Amino acid sequence: MKHRIVIVGGGAGGLELATRLGKTYGKRGKANVTLVDANLTHIWKPLLHEVAAGSLNSSGDELNYLAQAKWNHFEFQLGRMSGLDRANQRITLAATQDESGMELVPERELSYDTLIIAVGSTTNDFGTKGAAEHCLFLDTRKQAERFHQQLLNAYLRAHAQEESHQEEITVAIVGAGATGVELAAELHHAAHELAAYGLGRIRPENMRITVIEAGPRVLPALPERISEPVHRTLEKLGVTVLTGAAVSEVTADNLLTADGKVIPARLKVWAAGIRAPGFLADIDGLETNRINQLQVRPTLQTTRDDNVFAFGDCAACPQPDSDRNVPPRAQAAHQQASLLVKSIKQRLEGGTLPEYRYTDYGSLISLSRFSAVGNLMGNLTGSVMLEGWLARMFYVSLYRMHQVALYGPFRTAMAMLGSRLGRGTEPRLKLH
Repeated sequence: MKHRIVIVGGGAGGLELATRLGKTYGKRGKANVTLVDANLTHIWKPLLHEVAAGSLNSSGDELNYLAQAKWNHFEFQLGRMSGLDRANQRITLAATQDESGMELVPERELSYDTLIIAVGSTTNDFGTKGAAEHCLFLDTRKQAERFHQQLLNAYLRAHAQEESHQEEITVAIVGAGATGVELAAELHHAAHELAAYGLGRIRPENMRITVIEAGPRVLPALPERISEPVHRTLEKLGVTVLTGAAVSEVTADNLLTADGKVIPARLKVWAAGIRAPGFLADIDGLETNRINQLQVRPTLQTTRDDNVFAFGDCAACPQPDSDRNVPPRAQAAHQQASLLVKSIKQRLEGGTLPEYRYTDYGSLISLSRFSAVGNLMGNLTGSVMLEGWLARMFYVSLYRMHQVALYGPFRTAMAMLGSRLGRGTEPRLKLH
């Protein structure tokens, strides 16, 4: 009987892993590889802030799981994992319903020999009063598109008012990590584009963007030499940046900080903190931490079951010689996916599993068309600071590398060519 590999989660890491295992073992008939995801399509999560601002039309950059499975010799199953039976090596997939509540796919079970969980993370609002009710999150394409639609609605409503009564478009972004600062810059760019496309009654300066960070500086997880130029650029663009300001409550029209500030905002995005999906908490006795991440060993096997692996944002993976876990970053998920390809080979052949050691290759932050900042790290170059056009090119190359991992070099080149040719027939901003 063929070895059954089930990968739950079609994010960047899970999809890359399914693609590589399908090409390696599915094609040769050495294993059955199945990818499970609750959606039919994939979009690279670091692009969601561009979808929210309208800079990126998500339908043009999405990948269809069924087509990817056919091309790369793995099976795709639509569903959301809801249960785990480790004794019998089965997972349960909840029933899938359409928008009207009609059942599309019934609840069912999948058997596995190797289970790999890569369900990513969701935004953590830390239980802040009113956040879940009044803030939007950018964890999925649907959420990003919902924000974009609300932004357009706010512009259309304000544009229809008499000039003497026009209101400002107020946006507050909680969290000055990569998503928060990149979204702020994209929104500033969107304000200029919306004015150019006929909504000129609302001048770009009438979009009031505020970024609120509880820590002492923007990009708290990155080196200070990156955060300082990013902070300066945001303020130069007219974005209000508040640091050392913890949000204590969110209402329909305002955010309140712990020190008593009231920040008016009709559009509110929460982009601070992460946690793994709630269904993982103590699932069938697996060890999890306070933010629902599965505890794993350096082999990426869960601490209580050698047949269950986890990686990416949903896994708490220790770093050797450190009291910290591997950071929840796209490059870590990519590295872990590459390691797991080797792990599966050893597992099928009865060998010793390799252990994961995180390598930091640097960080890049894109501030739309205005700037980009980052540092690259390597054994030969050390740490090199980048800014401006060169940093922007390296930032774009990260997405191209992801595409190459999924499509191969030729199809990625064709996609790039098609994107460039289509620029002359499409607006620079999604207007619907």
